[in-house]
Amino acid sequence: MRLFKYTRASTLSSAIKELNHNTQSRILAGGTNLIDLMKEDVERPEELIDITHLPHNQVKPLAQGGVLLDAFGKNSETANHPLIRSQYPLLSQAILAGASAQIRNMATNGGNLLQRTRCPYFYDVAMPCNKRTPGSGCGAMEGFNRMHAVFGWSDKCIAVHPSDMAVALAALDAKVVVQNTSGRQRQLTFEEFFRLPGDTPEKDNNLQHGDLITGIELPANNFADHSYYTKVRDRSSYAFALVSVASGLQLSGNQITDVRIAMGGVAHKPWRALTAEKMLKGKSATEANFKAAAEAEMAAAKPHEYNKFKIELGERAIALALTKALNYGS
Repeated sequence: MRLFKYTRASTLSSAIKELNHNTQSRILAGGTNLIDLMKEDVERPEELIDITHLPHNQVKPLAQGGVLLDAFGKNSETANHPLIRSQYPLLSQAILAGASAQIRNMATNGGNLLQRTRCPYFYDVAMPCNKRTPGSGCGAMEGFNRMHAVFGWSDKCIAVHPSDMAVALAALDAKVVVQNTSGRQRQLTFEEFFRLPGDTPEKDNNLQHGDLITGIELPANNFADHSYYTKVRDRSSYAFALVSVASGLQLSGNQITDVRIAMGGVAHKPWRALTAEKMLKGKSATEANFKAAAEAEMAAAKPHEYNKFKIELGERAIALALTKALNYGS
C-alpha cells in the first residue's frame, strides 16, 4: 500500500471542501471496497477523508411519503430497520443477500453504490484494463469472461456492477441525493447516476469530483406485499451474482397493474428490465406470462464466449423472481 494523507473531517461541509480541494482524495466511509483496492494497488489516493464518525446515518420517513436513507448508514442497520422491512422488503432481501454480516456491519449505503467492479482483469494490475488504465485495452474481452456483461457493454469494457443493494434500489425507483461545495443538494435518478461504459469505462457514475452522496430517497410504492430478490451465484453465500433479479408486482386481483424488474450481474450498472415490465403491465400474473416476458427481455442480450449461459439463466431468474414475488408472504 502506498503512503497517503489521512484527514478526519469534522463536518459534512468540511469533508466536501477537502474532497474538492484535492482531486486525488477519496472519502473513507466503510472502506470495505476502497481499502482492498488500495492494497491491490488499483486505487492510489493521495488522501483519505474520514467521515465514519459523522452522524448522517438514519432512516427517516419523508413528509410526502417514502423514506430517506442517510448515506453513511450501515447496510446491516438499513436492512433490519422496521420501516425498510415493512415497506421495502425487497431492499432488505437484496442487502442481506450481499457479502458477509461483518462486511454489512461496516459498509455504508452511499459506499455500496460506489463500489467498483470485481472483474479480475480490473484487480490484476499486470493485465490490460480500460477501467483501471484508460487506453490499455480490455483483458476480459478475449479472456475468461464468464462473469461479465451481456447488456450495455462496449468494446472498451464488459465489466458488471457488483452491488445487490443497487439492483433493488433501481427497481424501487430510488434517487441519489448529492451535495457539493456550494452546499446545494441535487437528486439524480438511477438512470442519471449510473453510466454504461461507452468510451469512458473508467467512469462508473456521473458524480463530479467534490460531489458527496448524502442520502438515497425511496418513493412510496405498493410493492411490499409482492416483491422478491433472487440471486444466482456459484456458492450459496458471500459470492457475487452471476445473475440477480429484483422484482415487484402491484396487483388488482390477478391482474398486474404495475411492475418493476431490475437485474444484477448482467451490465455495467443495475439493469432495468423495461421490455419485460412493458409486456407484463395489464396482463394476468401467470407463470406463462412471466416466462414470455423474461424471454423477451433476454432476447436483446449479447453474450461473450464464456457467458452465453446467462441468457437462459436470466430468463429463469426473472420468471422465478416474479413467481416468488407473486407468492410472497403466502
